[in-house]
Amino acid sequence: MGEPALQAAQAVARACGLPCDDAVVLGGGSNALVHLRPAPVVARVMTATALLHDDVESWLSREVAVGAFLGERGLAVAPTDLMPPGPDQRDGLWMTFWEYVPHDGRGDEVGASELGRSLRSLHAALAEFPGELEPLLGVQEDILLLLDELQPPPECLRTTLSELTPPVFDSRLPAQPLHGDTGLSNVLRTDKGLLWNDFEDVCSGPVDWDVAGLVVSARVRGRDEAFVEEFLGAYGGPGLSELADFIAAHELYTAVWQAYAQKKRRDRLP
Repeated sequence: MGEPALQAAQAVARACGLPCDDAVVLGGGSNALVHLRPAPVVARVMTATALLHDDVESWLSREVAVGAFLGERGLAVAPTDLMPPGPDQRDGLWMTFWEYVPHDGRGDEVGASELGRSLRSLHAALAEFPGELEPLLGVQEDILLLLDELQPPPECLRTTLSELTPPVFDSRLPAQPLHGDTGLSNVLRTDKGLLWNDFEDVCSGPVDWDVAGLVVSARVRGRDEAFVEEFLGAYGGPGLSELADFIAAHELYTAVWQAYAQKKRRDRLP
C-alpha cells in the first residue's frame, strides 16, 4: 500500500498548494506514514484500521481534535497548520496531516522513569479534554469484528474476550480520556522532550488500559521486569497485580491482530 498511499497523500497536499514532490513513505504498521517533503508535514494514511469504523470521518476528526489539544500543551505531535489537517479521502484512502517532528528515536530509547512521568503528564492533560470520546467497550467490539473476519474464528480467543469484558472493557473503574495505543513506538524523543503520537485509538476508560499497554510493549521489546517496575513506580501506580486483566486484554488484542494480518497475507497469495 506504500505507493497508493504516497500518491493519494500527494494529491491532497498539491490541491492545497503544498510542495511535496520529494515525498517518501516513512513506513508504518497498520497505516502508512508519508513525509510530504520538502514540506514539514506527515500524512497518516489509513490502510488497515479503517475497516473497524463505520464513520471513518468522525473517528479521524476525534484524533485530530485530541492531537491539537495536546499539541498546544507541548505533549504530542500536533496537526499541521500548513494545510487543513483533515480528515480527507482520496482514491478510497482516508488520511490526516501532521507536523513533521525531527526526533532522536522512539520509546525504545527512553528510560523507564522518564516514560512513567511522561504518561502521567499525558493523562493529566487528557483528563481536561472537553470532547466526546467512545468508551473502551468499543475496543472489545473491534476485537469481535476482527474475530469475525477469521474463518472459522478461534473459539478460545472469543472465550477469553468474553471473560475479559467485565473487568476490562466494561470496567467499573473510574474512566477518563486515554491515548488508547501506548506502545513504545508511539512516543518520540525530540528537542522539546517526549512527544506522544498516533491518537487514532483515543477513547475513554480506566488509565490501567494505557499503563498496561506500555507494560506489554516494553516486554515485547525485551525490557526486563526491573524496567517495568521502575516505569510503574514513576507513573505512580497501579501495580502489576492490578493490571493483570488489562495486560491479558492487550495480549489478546495483539494475538487477534496478528491472526487477521496472517489471513490477509494468505488471501493475497496466488
